[in-house]
Amino acid sequence: MLRFALSRFASMIFVFISISILVFLIFFATPGVDPAARIAGRNADPATLAAVRHSFGLDRPLPVQYLIMMKKLFITQDLTSFVNRGQKVVPEILAATPVTISLVVGAAVLWVIFAILMGVTAAARRGRPIDPILMAVGLIMLSIPPYWLGEVTNLITQDRLHSTVFAWVPPLGYTPFSQNPTQWFLGLVLPWTVLAVGYIGLYGRVLRSSLVETYSQDFVRTAKAKGLSPRRIMLRHALRTSMITFVSLFGLDFAALLGGAALLIEVVFGLPGIGKLTYDSLENFDLPVILATVLYAAFFVVLLNAIVDLFYAVLDPRVRRV
Repeated sequence: MLRFALSRFASMIFVFISISILVFLIFFATPGVDPAARIAGRNADPATLAAVRHSFGLDRPLPVQYLIMMKKLFITQDLTSFVNRGQKVVPEILAATPVTISLVVGAAVLWVIFAILMGVTAAARRGRPIDPILMAVGLIMLSIPPYWLGEVTNLITQDRLHSTVFAWVPPLGYTPFSQNPTQWFLGLVLPWTVLAVGYIGLYGRVLRSSLVETYSQDFVRTAKAKGLSPRRIMLRHALRTSMITFVSLFGLDFAALLGGAALLIEVVFGLPGIGKLTYDSLENFDLPVILATVLYAAFFVVLLNAIVDLFYAVLDPRVRRV
């Protein structure tokens, strides 16, 4: 198991370095893209452009530019914004990260718990009325656009019923946990719920299908022949095997959300997370911030995929021999 884990994390490092090179080339070596012109502004004379290129190292060979950029980003951490002069990129990322992590982790807890309950209940009672009802509910939840649901939620909780039923809901924004844990929790309850709704429907339906397929396998029929209780067959045999697909999807979605895919939710609820930071930097074409946020997202995607592989090895020992 240790050898398997080391090989996966070695692959993770190699993939992340490859992604960093590719992202750097896309943003700084694409034909027609001149970062110096963006920094210097419109109508900058050649002397100004040359000075900007020299000060930011853009007049040096690409491999040197890449190494300088990575050094400024990961070692000295003094990479600065091209748009907001003097504003360091890494502190911006570090300030936005707790917001996104708080949002995504809370939503993930909700969607995992309720999706497992939905999938297990539907599979255990397949053929009964509760099965199609739960699957229909899951499809409806999956079909609701999270942005629209967030706007409707804000309309109800911040305006129409705020003074009565939802007086406990704080204004839009984010309160750090260290500053006020109660306000932190109350401010994230609705974003957690809105973000989790679609994933509950998706994961519940996926788990139900996987469980139904698993119940047709020989090892489940053998467990039934041995006289094991339905509950034990479900929890100890069928669910463990079916969770492989569940874990695979979860790793990808969770990593994407940590990387900024929860942008719409952050915008709707006024949360200054990574998604919002990425959106703002794209609007301003702030290359250092874009580079940092993309690598931040890539880090979580690569890391979560390595962790998912380890979960595979735990759930199915045959994976360790691959």
